[in-house]
Parts: sequence; structure tokens; C-alpha cells
Amino acid sequence: QLQLVESGGGLVQPGGSLRLSCAASGFTLRGYAIGWFRQAPGKEREGVSCISSSGGSGGSTDYTDSVKGRFTISRDNAMNTVYLQMNSLKPEDTAVYYCAALPLPRAAQTPCIMTSYEYNYWGQGTQVTVSS
Repeated sequence: QLQLVESGGGLVQPGGSLRLSCAASGFTLRGYAIGWFRQAPGKEREGVSCISSSGGSGGSTDYTDSVKGRFTISRDNAMNTVYLQMNSLKPEDTAVYYCAALPLPRAAQTPCIMTSYEYNYWGQGTQVTVSS
């Protein structure tokens, strides 16, 4: 059974950092694009970042404008895990964060896909709260 599990969320002060993890079981993440999405109360789910499937280049990455320069997505194929390093967090980053997986062939698209309806498999989400 394909499963994604997010972890690493929590409460952090503005300017702080968190690292979210997206661990896969039942399949190998290497052949999938991974997207991070978030949903704040009363708002639509939005794409935060994505990384395409591993290839010679290691996977292209993309970010929504509001997190560029602050967030970094990466994958560790040996750990079958994708990470989202979040620095300089702001109160407006508060949301439930989800990771999702998109299989080939769309997974290899460059730039990577950051639209939620394209993704087939979803985790349960992890809460990130940025507040003083």
C-alpha cells in the first residue's frame, strides 16, 4: 500500500526554522515527483514547492514566489524521504502542510508540477504554526 507520512511540523516563532519530512512506504520516491502544499483556515490549498523525479540532474525544483529564498526542497533517495527546509518563517506561513506524489511520466516534467489536482497520492498533513 502506497503511503506518505509527513512529520516535523510544530509551533515556531517568526524568523524561526522547521524541517518537514515526507517519508514514503510501499513505493520508491525516486520515480515520483513530490509536491509540498499547504492549506490555511478559510483558504484554498496552494502549491508551495515541488521536485521532479530523480534523474541525471537530481530533479528540478520550483517554489511559489512567497517562499523563494526561504524554503528549500530536497530528496534523500536512500532514506526514501523528501524534505522541506523552511527558514525565516512568517505568520502567514501558518497552515497544514501536505506532501503528495506524482508518478511517471508527468513526474519527469521540467519544471516540476505544482498543481494539486495532478498529484495522485497524499499524506495526512502536518500543522505548522508561526506565532510569537
